[in-house]
Amino acid sequence: MNLLVVGSMAYDDVETPAGTRTHQLGGSVTYFSVAASYFTGVAIIGIVGQDFQSEHRELLTSKGIDTSGIEIADGQTFHWSGSYLNDLNDAETVETDLNVFANFNPTVPQKHQSTPYLFLANCDPETQQSVLNQMTDNLQLVAGDTMNHWIVEKRQPLDHLMTQLDFSVINEAEARMYTEKSNLVDVAEGILDEGPDNVIIKRGEYGAVLYNENQRFIVPAYPVQNIIDPTGAGDSFAGGFMGYIAATGRHDPETYRQAVIAGSVIASFTVEGFGLDRLANLTNDEITDRFFEFEDLTTFDTAIRLPLRNSTT
Repeated sequence: MNLLVVGSMAYDDVETPAGTRTHQLGGSVTYFSVAASYFTGVAIIGIVGQDFQSEHRELLTSKGIDTSGIEIADGQTFHWSGSYLNDLNDAETVETDLNVFANFNPTVPQKHQSTPYLFLANCDPETQQSVLNQMTDNLQLVAGDTMNHWIVEKRQPLDHLMTQLDFSVINEAEARMYTEKSNLVDVAEGILDEGPDNVIIKRGEYGAVLYNENQRFIVPAYPVQNIIDPTGAGDSFAGGFMGYIAATGRHDPETYRQAVIAGSVIASFTVEGFGLDRLANLTNDEITDRFFEFEDLTTFDTAIRLPLRNSTT
């Protein structure tokens, strides 16, 4: 496997203007791994309870995902309930039951310790650090996500982790919270000051920003006409982004820009269905067509002469 991801696996109850779903498969590594599987081999490190359904493991394995790193513990799988009735860009958490995820202390199987690409999906930064510490020198690129809870409760270990990331992939609201800044440029530079070589700020319906010392790349979101369920869009974006890089094996500015587009494409499909309904059933042609649609969305002819007036001073 080229790519390893660690984070949450969950069952979600979701309410959106399009309807309600209960007990749908969710969690950061679930969305991430399915998204990344369209580009490269991916393995999961996660934990579920005795209630985890065999059909859901089979769904993951059917996508070529290595599930041997999933621990089955006594108890119930992490459960989250959320509502998007007030704002499709921001879920209102109704209930969170960590269940077996509360005691998640992952051991990376030896066969995964030399994986070259690692994504630390949203979870306790001490857990993320533990996984990173178990990887070998074969690691080529590591990226990580976080959330407001860890920014408040685990700031010191999160700061330490940030110094070891090649990419920080973070939601805009949490990026502002982490840096205590409001201007987007200041926010991006504030995160870079913490240690990552690159930052990607996820902006929901407004797209994403890639920022590093030498590069500024702003991408709009694909204009989805009928948003069904935004759950997992950010994790799907990260999966598409990391999957593209792991598949190409390249580490250069143009590849990173293309990877951001790939992540945006995958995320745009995710919101078109509940849970994994749309994401898990894509064709290569659908992904390719939408990838090249972004060229029409984001390019224009720069060979023209701007019709500026002559100075009157």
